[in-house]
Amino acid sequence: MDRRSLFRAGAVTAGAGLASMVVSPNPANAQERGQGNNGRPRMVLGTQRRAPSEAALVEFKRNGVARVCGYPVDPPYDQKTGDRGYWLVSEVEQEKERIESQGLRMDMVALPFLESSLIDNDFRPAIMMGKSPERDRDIEDIQKMIEACGRAGVGTIKYNMSILGVMTTGEVPGRGGSKLRRFRASDLDYSLPDTIAGKVDPDTYWERIDYFLERVVPVAEQYKVRLACHPQDPGTPPGGYRGVVENVLSVPGGKGLFTFLNLRSNRYHGLNLCCGTLAEMLWNPTREIYPIVQRLAATKRVFNIHLRNIKGRRNDFIETWGDEGDIDHAEIINILADAGYDGAVDPDHVPGSDGDPSKSQAYAQGYGYILGMIAAAEHRAARR
Repeated sequence: MDRRSLFRAGAVTAGAGLASMVVSPNPANAQERGQGNNGRPRMVLGTQRRAPSEAALVEFKRNGVARVCGYPVDPPYDQKTGDRGYWLVSEVEQEKERIESQGLRMDMVALPFLESSLIDNDFRPAIMMGKSPERDRDIEDIQKMIEACGRAGVGTIKYNMSILGVMTTGEVPGRGGSKLRRFRASDLDYSLPDTIAGKVDPDTYWERIDYFLERVVPVAEQYKVRLACHPQDPGTPPGGYRGVVENVLSVPGGKGLFTFLNLRSNRYHGLNLCCGTLAEMLWNPTREIYPIVQRLAATKRVFNIHLRNIKGRRNDFIETWGDEGDIDHAEIINILADAGYDGAVDPDHVPGSDGDPSKSQAYAQGYGYILGMIAAAEHRAARR
């Protein structure tokens, strides 16, 4: 079957035929090891906040964080001069040593490009533009960074396949003076021109994704580094937006996520599953989300979890505090526990406020909220 036929066929239901996720090497204690008191695999609290200082790392530790996403120093890339566009092994090791010196674990890093940003603002947009030979150079640099992570003992890389970035249409007030992100498709500015990626129909979008995966997944397997892709946030409205007909990883029903996994049936190719983004792509999230999470968790190719909540549905939602949205996060955690998920669960897109400009208080609330649900899930499992 050719690529276009495969993409049009949609999602293949995930099942036993998909390969199992590799378990990371065991760290020193049970919390970091992902093992509960009863010896069962357990998930742990993580964060993907940047930690530019020792004080930030100490704050993570104080709040019960076990695993931290690292951000090695940006390579000195310059398109005009041809400076190096990839990390050295020593640069990944330096970030790992800095984080782990505080008793934390760095088992994931974020690529310095392929972020969740509008492509017009990206300094290396060629991969999502489908523009060769520039994209081949960028993919080669990612291959080198995969190798650097493997040699440095870092098991996961997170990335995005974004063109439109995180679309937002304003804010609404939340509790305690907080500000909540709003997305309402009817409020988008439809007079804006296409992005620099031009007209992108679903087949074209899938071909650009597959071109990338075809070249990086074998390298990830060689160096035993898992690639965790974040879904696009949010789904595009009917008729598309700014030249993009559909954010293909955020189609209704979550079907694009299964199509994505089935492009490469490889245990190093998987998801940084954002439960908030998943809810945002659904017409009836309170009914649909739980079986989708269950099916995705069963693939053993969910490598990290982002936990955020919404009120509303596709094309019209507000991001809320985790404990007050429409989605039952305790049920999500129970589903993950039943599936044997032993990765990190991170608070994500916490609300800001004038009284908490750094969002430290909001993240602390998120950390405690997740730790409580993990403990409750473990207690539930122990009583069975």
